[in-house]
Amino acid sequence: MSSEEGKRLLLFGPEGMLGRAIRRRLPAELELCSVGRSDCDITDRSQVERVIASIGPGTILNCAAMTDVDGCESKRELAMAVNGQGPANLVAAAKRHGLKLIHVSTDYVFPGESNRPISEEDPVGPVSVYGKSKLAGEKAILDSAWGNYLIVRTSWLYGLGGKNFVETMLRLAKERKQLRIVDDQVGSPTWTDDLAAAILRLLARDGHGLYHYANSGQCSWYGFAREIILQGQKFGLPIAAEEVLPIRTTDYPLPAPRPKYSVLSTCKFQKATGFVPPPWQMSLKKYLQQRLETGSIR
Repeated sequence: MSSEEGKRLLLFGPEGMLGRAIRRRLPAELELCSVGRSDCDITDRSQVERVIASIGPGTILNCAAMTDVDGCESKRELAMAVNGQGPANLVAAAKRHGLKLIHVSTDYVFPGESNRPISEEDPVGPVSVYGKSKLAGEKAILDSAWGNYLIVRTSWLYGLGGKNFVETMLRLAKERKQLRIVDDQVGSPTWTDDLAAAILRLLARDGHGLYHYANSGQCSWYGFAREIILQGQKFGLPIAAEEVLPIRTTDYPLPAPRPKYSVLSTCKFQKATGFVPPPWQMSLKKYLQQRLETGSIR
C-alpha cells in the first residue's frame, strides 16, 4: 500500500447524520472518498469488492445502516441484509486487501436490564430486530478472523442531516401545547459531531477492537425532551409547548421494544485517547447553535 492509499478513507453512508459529521470533521491529512447508496449496495459482495478495489483506500469507515428501529420490525430481511450482511461484505473485502475497517454499532445490542453503565465486556442480548441485525454485523466482523478492525458502539444519536429525537421534539413543541414523553427508558444522548471526532481520535491512535462512545451523563427521553425545549427557548426557537408530561413505555406502544437502560461506559475510550466525552447538555447546546449558524432550522 502506498503512503497516499494509507491516507485515503473510504466512507460508506456519507448522506446520513454521522457520515455528514465525518465529512465536516475529517483532518486535512486524510483524503476522503465517499460511496453513497446509488454508488454501491453494501448487501452485494461483488459491488463492494469492485468499489474497494477501484478506489484503493487504506481505511474503510462504515456509517451505512438501516436505522429505522420500528421499520426494521416489519422489514426484517432488509434490516439483516443491510446491518448484518453489509458489514460481512465489507470485512471480507478489508481482509482480502489488507485494510482497516471501522464499523459503527449501537447500544441496542444490549437487553437494557443493567443498572450501571454498560462496558464492552458486558453480555449482549438485543430485544428488537434492529438490535439483532446490528449485532449480526458485529459478529460478522468478529468472526472474520481479521484483526484490523474497530467497532464503535454509540447511543441516542442526533445531528444535522437526518431524522432524530431533537428535531422531532422541536417540531412537536412548536405545534402542540402539551407533550407526553417516555420517562422509563434511560440512555446518553450523543451528538454526531462528537462521535465523529471520537472515531477520528481512535483512528489517529490506530485503535483496534471494540469501544463504546457516548456523551457523558444520562437521562430519560422525558428528561432529554425537557432540556431540548429549555435550550430551544434560550435560542429563541418557536416553542408553543407549555407542559411536558412523563409517561411509561406501555402508555406509548411502538412496534419495536427498546432497552430500558442503555447507558454506555466510555472508560475504555477515555483510557485509549485521554479524552473525556463532553456532557450531553453541553453538546446539545452546540448542536442548536450549529443549526442556527447553518440555517438548518425546520
